[in-house]
Amino acid sequence: MRFIARPLTVALAAAAMLPLGAAAADAAWPTKPVRLVVAFPAGAPGDIISRLIQPSLQKALGQPVVVDNKPGAGGNIGMQEVLRANDMHTVLVGPDTMLTINPHLYKKLTFKPMEDFAPVTQLASFSQELVCHPSVGVKTLPELLAAAKKTPMSYASGGPGVPGHMAMEMLLSTTGASMQHVAYRGPSPAMQDVLGGAVPCGFLASPVVGPLIKDGKLVPIVVSGSKRLASQPSVPTAAEAGAKGYEASFAEMMAMPRSTPPAVVDRLQVEVAKALAAPEVRERLATLDLEPLANTPKEAAQRLQTESQRWAKVAERINLQLD
Repeated sequence: MRFIARPLTVALAAAAMLPLGAAAADAAWPTKPVRLVVAFPAGAPGDIISRLIQPSLQKALGQPVVVDNKPGAGGNIGMQEVLRANDMHTVLVGPDTMLTINPHLYKKLTFKPMEDFAPVTQLASFSQELVCHPSVGVKTLPELLAAAKKTPMSYASGGPGVPGHMAMEMLLSTTGASMQHVAYRGPSPAMQDVLGGAVPCGFLASPVVGPLIKDGKLVPIVVSGSKRLASQPSVPTAAEAGAKGYEASFAEMMAMPRSTPPAVVDRLQVEVAKALAAPEVRERLATLDLEPLANTPKEAAQRLQTESQRWAKVAERINLQLD
């Protein structure tokens, strides 16, 4: 599941080629404050990105831009909030797993994420990172798996069906090990319990656990993506650590209800791409191992479709359902 970031200059150039009719059609938008509904708690990657680009979006759109956290149920609560509003001014922000994984796990959803939402853009790609409390006494993946086979162990994630949960279940399936999942309402509260030793390990977003690893408060085991993190070059990928063929990358995304006029979706993507291209934003994202994407709605939709098909196979293989 690999994301290859297009240069933001290319994304901006593509956005500049929008039809004149589209530009005219969205001239009046927005007509009231724009609400970014982040489907995860404060401190999650999507929340961080939203707050970074908020000032630029507010200036460009000429209306207040409000970040509103609506966490829970792997992003389902946030998605419901955006669909309920359906006012062209309420925007969904969160990991792409909301659209690519949730439909395969939650069979009783009252909506269809891939059908009911129109992607605006994928904001940035990121990896998950498997970490443990120092008291666990392991430093490598083989050591952790050996310990888990001897004594029952648990791991924390930011919630059922979220990137960390899926990344860990796929890793356990690949290696034949077993650990009990402990779900939280977002990566930050999960990180707090791993930090306090209440749960021995966690598979969490690298931007969340990175600072604690640097301070020596958490022990990094592996990262989920296909390449090592620039900020932690000594931490191997899961594949390098022995999980042959393993790779799980994710992206934070932005979407609106499918009924939103394409011209509005295109206008928002243009302004988001500009905001993500700002040097100070790119610098901040780099410190958090978040790689900006800012792709077009069409490109985002194509990638989401590909990821949905891949995760459907994973969910079926590990027989994972949440309702």
